[in-house]
Amino acid sequence: MTSLATSQRSLGDPAIRYPLWPPLTTGCPSTSTPDLAYPLQVDYDYAAVDTALFTQEPGPDLARWSPLLPPLHAPTLGEGGTPLLEVDGVYVKDESRNPTWSHKDRLNRVTVSAALAVGAPGVVVASSGNHGASAAAYAARAGLPAIVLASAESPPAVQSFVRAYGARVLTVPVQARWPLMRQIVERLGYHPLSNVTVTHTGHPFGAEGYKTIAYELFLQLGRVPAALFVPTGYAELLFGVWKGFTELRLLGLADSAPRMYACEPAAGGPHGHALAAGVPAAVVETGPTRAYGIACEAGGHRGVLAVRESGGEAVPVTDEELRSAQRALGRAGLWYELSSAAGLAAHHKLGASFDGPVVCVATSSGFKDLGVGGEPVEIIDGSWESAEPLLRLRSGPYGGTR
Repeated sequence: MTSLATSQRSLGDPAIRYPLWPPLTTGCPSTSTPDLAYPLQVDYDYAAVDTALFTQEPGPDLARWSPLLPPLHAPTLGEGGTPLLEVDGVYVKDESRNPTWSHKDRLNRVTVSAALAVGAPGVVVASSGNHGASAAAYAARAGLPAIVLASAESPPAVQSFVRAYGARVLTVPVQARWPLMRQIVERLGYHPLSNVTVTHTGHPFGAEGYKTIAYELFLQLGRVPAALFVPTGYAELLFGVWKGFTELRLLGLADSAPRMYACEPAAGGPHGHALAAGVPAAVVETGPTRAYGIACEAGGHRGVLAVRESGGEAVPVTDEELRSAQRALGRAGLWYELSSAAGLAAHHKLGASFDGPVVCVATSSGFKDLGVGGEPVEIIDGSWESAEPLLRLRSGPYGGTR
């Protein structure tokens, strides 16, 4: 199936359009300022879309949605088609089932494709974990070198994960990652797969991969959900899912879109600050949090737009609220990193009821959490006398949860 992508459109001024190529990775040239970068989104020839596209079963490989994606030049690793599971009265979209165990695989199938299309000699990404691992995997699959700028605070296991794909990993202080990435882009011609601007724009093609979550949810539920709770760092995922539902309305397949909830660490929350102040985007100081995957100082206009136009809100969650949700998911047989529990944590905190199904997106595997594998292990001699006191530490006679 052929892509029907036609152009890039500014979110700073929707009347401004640019050619589809090359991807404008530094934001809209016409509306951005030194203090605020406006993202772009991809437009399509929607009149030419055959809506029979949405009669298929959701499954792996984003190529099944090719008409509504930029051209896919990178080979698949089997991304997408993730399960939808019911937990505590809500649905959990389990993105940990992607090839590198996170939602980032949807983005990188599209962005690495863009790097191939423009003839880039390689790709570069600044990432604390999931994004770097996914970018390295898709670059390796496509035969492109990858440079990953990791923060010193990212888990060693995740850095090993990235290196397994043959990427060059440079561990640098957090604030040094983006200036260095810009130099790699300028000096080596590598294609940037993550943000290079003062407020977040990211790759203009990236959110297109995320909107396939909306397509899958529509088919899995048989309807549009009433609300989506999304772990939010830079809000590419939030915006992408929202855009997918707006396209379903545009195509006449749905008559509504869900309320979108940006679930951010209480220690920062740039999108909540921007919404409260009535500004397009905000940069905030962040405090300590273990939810490193969504702990962002810089917000972007895409997240603000998705929350505001959907009638949702930004919900700040504390680490304790995240841990409680993470434990609840674990009791349901689902192991996610702390950041991934933000959707369920925000839903519990908000305590709102909705006229229809509620979906919490869970973004990545628990093995990527800080401190995983470092827990002390108590070794016993294997006798009943040594085991029985430990078994009684659990609720119930000899079972249940800690």
